[in-house]
Amino acid sequence: MPAKKTDPSRLSPRTTSAGSSRLRPVGVIRSILKSRSAAPKQGSEGAPDAWLEVKSFAAEALDGLSAGDHIIVITWFHRAKRNVYKVHPRSDPRRPLTGVFATRSPDRPNPLGLHRVTVRRIAKNRLRIGPIEAIDGTPVVDIKIVLPCLQDS
Repeated sequence: MPAKKTDPSRLSPRTTSAGSSRLRPVGVIRSILKSRSAAPKQGSEGAPDAWLEVKSFAAEALDGLSAGDHIIVITWFHRAKRNVYKVHPRSDPRRPLTGVFATRSPDRPNPLGLHRVTVRRIAKNRLRIGPIEAIDGTPVVDIKIVLPCLQDS
């Protein structure tokens, strides 16, 4: 008997059918940085620590994280321009236009940000992390631990 196909109109918000792409934020960044112009280009360029507030549905996924852990926070750059395909790297007009896939520009077709940070403190469903250049209100789509073999010495 052939496998029964799922009617896409009957999928719950947590389920996606093959071929669709839907992200559900697991948290949000709470930072003193309020605008893109106030944020450094990279966390290592003077970015502050910030709070990552994890939504209640995902709070149990924090189990096993500890202060001092290195994690990668994957964000959705909600203020990014999604129709940009070439930029001057580091916004320097003296540099030639370069495809966004060869840069760290937040403006890109799917504006995902990757931030390697240190967990400073854990308070219930909130992580104090840093340094991170994401601005206040930036959605967090995932959190991943940095594997020991990938950590800098």
